[in-house]
Amino acid sequence: MKNSDILISSFNLNSPSCHKNEHNWLDTIVAIKSERQKISDGGGKKNIQKQHQKNRLTARERIAHLIDPGSTFHEIGQYAAFGMYEEWGGAPAAGVITGLARIESRTCLIIANDATVKAGSFFPMTAKKVIRAQTIAYDNEIPTVYLVDSAGIFLPLQEDVFPDQDDFGRVFYLNARMSAKGIPQITAIMGMCVAGGAYLPVMTDTILMTEGSGLFLAGPALVKAAIGQDTNAEELGGASVHAQISGTIDFKEKDDHTALTHIRKLIGAINLRPQVIKPAINIRLPKYEISQLYKIMPSIESYEYDVRELIARIVDESEFIEYKKDFGQTIVCGYSHIGGYSVGIVANQKLNIRLKGQPPQFGGVIYTESAEKAARFIMDCNQNLIPLIFIHDVNGFMVGKDAEYDGIIKAGSKMVNAVSNSVVPKISLITGGSFGAGNYAMCGKAYAPDFIFAWPTAKYAVMGAAQAANTLADIRIRQLEREGSELSNEDKLNLLNKVKSTYNSQINPRYAAARLWVDEIILPDETRDRLISALNSVSNRSSIPVFTPGNIQT
Repeated sequence: MKNSDILISSFNLNSPSCHKNEHNWLDTIVAIKSERQKISDGGGKKNIQKQHQKNRLTARERIAHLIDPGSTFHEIGQYAAFGMYEEWGGAPAAGVITGLARIESRTCLIIANDATVKAGSFFPMTAKKVIRAQTIAYDNEIPTVYLVDSAGIFLPLQEDVFPDQDDFGRVFYLNARMSAKGIPQITAIMGMCVAGGAYLPVMTDTILMTEGSGLFLAGPALVKAAIGQDTNAEELGGASVHAQISGTIDFKEKDDHTALTHIRKLIGAINLRPQVIKPAINIRLPKYEISQLYKIMPSIESYEYDVRELIARIVDESEFIEYKKDFGQTIVCGYSHIGGYSVGIVANQKLNIRLKGQPPQFGGVIYTESAEKAARFIMDCNQNLIPLIFIHDVNGFMVGKDAEYDGIIKAGSKMVNAVSNSVVPKISLITGGSFGAGNYAMCGKAYAPDFIFAWPTAKYAVMGAAQAANTLADIRIRQLEREGSELSNEDKLNLLNKVKSTYNSQINPRYAAARLWVDEIILPDETRDRLISALNSVSNRSSIPVFTPGNIQT
């Protein structure tokens, strides 16, 4: 059998369980698309109308005018702040739109304040989302466009926005670092740009400003209170002031449309550095329909499936050259191409492994030999400058006497070390569980993946819901009993159900996406396009450091 001939052997696509999965997926797809639409509405129709009455476009309308016709805007952090700040009326998408798109045929990162959400004010998650976007641009040398329309920090929550290392000030720090690294940054002020936020445009390379916008460290009311000076926004810091008097801006623009057209011309004039990572071959479509992923991925966590079938639907020509196929089989490693880019794939295998004369190994669990294989494969990819893709559906590392005697901690440390010291681009895709140290070994958020995506089936926590809920409920019951409470069986059951409900909400990928633990929740049939977009983005790098794994236990 050739490497490209990946057969559908262990999963019957016509079985009743497959069709049941598909029906469950339909509900999920409807829910995700409905949530996306609600988030895209930002502050709602009334606030959109107010923006239009000021002769301004909304953030999403600006992005649509800016990017190449027919190209896709791949949003990052759409679910940021989802379900948060409800006491303040919520902050859809954290009040800022970030993502990747082609402008004049070049991959660019766009950061656009959404003035329909609390006048574009910075909530705690707004700052974190902008910093995440800038970090992606910094690490991958991606030209960045800022569309500024913000009233500054959301004052009721200033203590959580202003002072810490990953708060508002980090935005300007990254502006400076990106500039020093030679990453082009273009800013268009298309509304208010006040207080500390006024530093952002001035720390970028090129500044445009539309008529009717304002740029000042303190607005008219604050100036009056501070020094008793009477002024208005236009006199204080309008486009004419900064074009003719202060010389702060480079281009004064009539309105949003002219500013966006000018940005496209500026992007087109940039000469980018040579890239280290380039497509090795032309793009070839997978042999199998990507929609079949809905039938392959079980809706019930305990069901088995062969991860090779998932891989076959996202890689070019469904070709997968498997590394050490018969060794450490609960992790599948191998070489492939996605969108023409050479990639190394590290994926958790969800089939239970049954070998003659050996105890069975559970799918989704990392055993000693699996960790050792993965560590070696990761090091090989670094040696050969091959980007890594991690596909998570992991319960964690194996436990027990046999595992300890077999050196599971030592093997796990090798894998974590290899991931930590990797210098090649890393992309994580969470399709199922991503629990405990398994999350770490598979390049969870703490290990600086360039992108981290999650399917709606993802679960993200220190352990599975059943184990965690029972443990937490037991701890709480014992605590109450020590304090003198007498709990009936019904009380205990109610407490267990309450704990389960809370924990289940926290392992939901929406909870993770709201806090930017994942960059985006994507549907299975969007996976290949998102991976290609991510690979296009990481290919902007002009250099890759030498790989030095440090002290690895042997």
